[in-house]
Amino acid sequence: MSAYESIMQGLNEALDHAKGRKTGARVHKVEIPTVDVAAIRASTGLSQSAFARSIGVAKGTLLNWEHGRRHPTGPAQVLLAMIAKKPSLVSELLR
Repeated sequence: MSAYESIMQGLNEALDHAKGRKTGARVHKVEIPTVDVAAIRASTGLSQSAFARSIGVAKGTLLNWEHGRRHPTGPAQVLLAMIAKKPSLVSELLR
């Protein structure tokens, strides 16, 4: 099978899956837990400014998360879930 044929097969399987048809493709679902940003930050002992800098977001973004106006998604949600499990992670990695 050529690279083109392999890619086309994968695309067709993806379309079939999106349309609800059975395919031979395996589907992996990853559940990322919701996070309590204020509690996570508090567990690190960092101020809002320091915590925001340490995870690479604007302080305003962190404030929006902590006040529930917005919710972290994607990589930020995963990073926060990791910090929730090991609060010392930020300080260990940034030393």
